[in-house]
Amino acid sequence: MSGKSRPHTVSTRRPSQAPRTHAADRADVRRAASAPPESATRDNVTNGVRLNKAIAATGLCSRRKADELILAGQVRINGTLEENPARRVLPGDCIAVNDRELAAAQEYYYLLLHKPVQTVCTVNDPEGRPTVMAYLPPEVRHLRLYPVGRLDYFSEGLLLLTNDGELAQRLTHPRHHQPKTYEVLIRGSVPETALAAMRRGMRLDEGQALLPVDVEAKTAENGNTLLRMVLHQGVNRQIRRMCRDLGLTILRLRRVAQGPLALGNLKPGAARALTTGEVADLRQSVGLPSQV
Repeated sequence: MSGKSRPHTVSTRRPSQAPRTHAADRADVRRAASAPPESATRDNVTNGVRLNKAIAATGLCSRRKADELILAGQVRINGTLEENPARRVLPGDCIAVNDRELAAAQEYYYLLLHKPVQTVCTVNDPEGRPTVMAYLPPEVRHLRLYPVGRLDYFSEGLLLLTNDGELAQRLTHPRHHQPKTYEVLIRGSVPETALAAMRRGMRLDEGQALLPVDVEAKTAENGNTLLRMVLHQGVNRQIRRMCRDLGLTILRLRRVAQGPLALGNLKPGAARALTTGEVADLRQSVGLPSQV
């Protein structure tokens, strides 16, 4: 990293204090960026914040991924290799991942983007295609926001970006899979046999069995059909592969809802911050405290 990086530090508390809340731990991490090193003593190893939590608080990754980095020998504290995820970091500690010092903890931020077509859901694309990062509002581009999940290159719709690594990890884990709703414009009419196959659960040509899909059909302009489909599992390009196997041609594929979040009237390429209520609902939906 060029220039001087602020060491990532965390605050301490007295053992006699009341049990910590999740919000208080976050406040500790934030305040520690300016805390003097001499304010902590290494004698009290119960103070500070666990290393994996401190790494996740910078927005680099989830706690689980932080554990993997630590166990893989990619994390150093004050220049010394650390392979214990339970190690607590104290004021003055400098954390580096792959020899890159981490900045101080960021405020968590949650952005809902209407991903336009012909963009990829990555931070960088080796093929040079446009990425969703180009649509971030200027005022949040300094944050380490990452796409949560994906929409393929020719699909559009709701995409969440955040630096809340723990939430992102849960949202992408099969255990916490959330229903995702799509509006799919199909050329021409859709046979009832095709709708029945979707509703009872299909087996793709590749042999993969799918859960039943909630699907409703209505006639659209020019004799086409608009399907509203709710998926209950995370299978790569599921809708496109289903329609391929059923002989249906997709004209437009748009995600309009994910769990408690809805796209609403947001235009392609536009983005907005989640409301406090939306953040609380989203976190609760995957078993996390409603308040950060």
